[in-house]
Amino acid sequence: MPSWLILIIVGVVLLILGVAVTAAHWLIWIGIAVLVISLILGLVGRGRRV
Repeated sequence: MPSWLILIIVGVVLLILGVAVTAAHWLIWIGIAVLVISLILGLVGRGRRV
């Protein structure tokens, strides 16, 4: 499994947990940050292969 896909999955899980737990708003920001980083890594990885 590619590392960027694992990061996307982790980001989505953190985002869902952050929404589900109202006291843990920082999880939402961590989830968003992980998603953005994983998308950037995915795009950079695709750019190298082409």
